Amino acid sequence: QVQLVESGGGLVQAGGSLRLSCAFSGRTFSRAAMGWFRQAPGKEREFVASIGWKNVNTYYADSVKGRFAISRDNAKNTVYLQMNSLKLEDTAVYYCAADLGGWGSPAKGAYGYWGQGTQVTVSS
Repeated sequence: QVQLVESGGGLVQAGGSLRLSCAFSGRTFSRAAMGWFRQAPGKEREFVASIGWKNVNTYYADSVKGRFAISRDNAKNTVYLQMNSLKLEDTAVYYCAADLGGWGSPAKGAYGYWGQGTQVTVSS
């Protein structure tokens, strides 16, 4: 059974930075593609970024390209999302997800395991 626990969310002013972490347990982390998704109130959960299990390929939503960076530390079973130049529209609950053996798909349906989410609020 895979467990994912996000941390690092909080309140930040527009233009600021946050780093989210997601701790993975229960299976071989190094063979899991990892993704970050977010859901704002009244909106669908949307893709933010993903990273393949070989830590080579990364993918980003157009809305965060150049501002966010996903990375993973296979020794620590942890994936990170560095968020810079935060905007008001980045406010959402951020979810970590795992796709065992996957490549880093942007599709929600590819991910079989999800964390509980961490709130990110960007203020003006």
